[in-house]
Amino acid sequence: MQTRVEKKPSTTKRMIIMVLLVLLLIGVIVGVKATMIMQMMAGMKPPPPSVVSTAKVAYQDWQPSLGAVGTLRAVRGADLAFDIAGLVTKVNLKSGDEVKEGQVLVQMRDSEDVAQLHQLEAAAALAEVTFGRAKQQLAVQAISKADYDTAAADLKAKQAAVQQQQVNVAKKQLRAPFAGRAGIITVNPGAYINAGTAIVTVQQLDPVFVDLHLPQRNLNALRAGQNVSLSLDSYPGKHFEGKVSAISPKVDNDTRNVQIEASVPNPDRLLTPGMFANISIDVGDKQRQLTLPQTAVVYNPYGDTVYVVKHRSEMKDPPADAKGADPKPAKPAAKDAGKDKGASGSDLVVQQTFVTTGGTRGDQVAIVKGLDEGVEVVTSGQIKLKNGAPITIDNKVQPSDNPNPTPQEN
Repeated sequence: MQTRVEKKPSTTKRMIIMVLLVLLLIGVIVGVKATMIMQMMAGMKPPPPSVVSTAKVAYQDWQPSLGAVGTLRAVRGADLAFDIAGLVTKVNLKSGDEVKEGQVLVQMRDSEDVAQLHQLEAAAALAEVTFGRAKQQLAVQAISKADYDTAAADLKAKQAAVQQQQVNVAKKQLRAPFAGRAGIITVNPGAYINAGTAIVTVQQLDPVFVDLHLPQRNLNALRAGQNVSLSLDSYPGKHFEGKVSAISPKVDNDTRNVQIEASVPNPDRLLTPGMFANISIDVGDKQRQLTLPQTAVVYNPYGDTVYVVKHRSEMKDPPADAKGADPKPAKPAAKDAGKDKGASGSDLVVQQTFVTTGGTRGDQVAIVKGLDEGVEVVTSGQIKLKNGAPITIDNKVQPSDNPNPTPQEN
């Protein structure tokens, strides 16, 4: 009697079947998920148009200028001191006084020097009388020529002694070398002053000089007599006008900068030596430039771009974002949105355009190439945009477009 042996599937076949079943299950799950995602995407509405502000490119007159930071300096200024030591007897000014040229500011004790001066003046007067008599006697041959020469020499010696003593007396007086404003003085009568000790400063404040430095590449644009405008943090919103008075004939070997000196009228004495000032020098004639706010330009390593506002019908290729978009125009972001710029809504899209920028002036930038006058571009909200994106215009708040901005403090 033969025994029947049942054949069992091999281990390899079982593994293959198991793998196929797992793959089939994964395929079913992926298919279900893909179907759900496609249904969700089909049911999603396109994103609403981005709200942006816009401005039109327009020509403006630009005055080419060079900017720098300079230091104010008095036309005349000196720290006054005695060149001899002595005791102060009188102070003839107060701190901050306006002084005149030659005015005695501080007096030292000079009674001994004045007494000696009077003695020498008396001796000189006697020598002058003696010389006059000798001159008359020589005319009638009453004295010899040697006696006459002796009298003349004695007179000159006495007069020189008087002049020397007058200098000694003058050293005891501190005089203003020029008209100007005195600084803070702390010396009082009775104080002993050493030689060379600064007593008071005197500064001539009208006009004042401004010292600044510019790179040597700007030398060809600089001329004496060019207009200069100063602005200082101490006087926000106020500008002081002057002119270039001198240009140094030498370029600094270390910095390769050239020193410029400008003269600025200061009748109100508002400008003080030592202050820092922002300086703008007008160079060349005025130029007409296409101008935009600097916020309108998107600066990239591959080139500078702006977003130009267009209607969908003006686009060469339908934007990708337009597929499946709601044909109804979107409502403006605000009641007055786009009132100054024409229609607004989803009918408006943006086109990214490369531009070539020129110089800057405050919050503005010059457009050299890439745009025409009157073209409307986005000035804020570009971070949300891409080529062909729909937009809504709201110009209630505009970025700064000031050619001469000033710092604002809250």
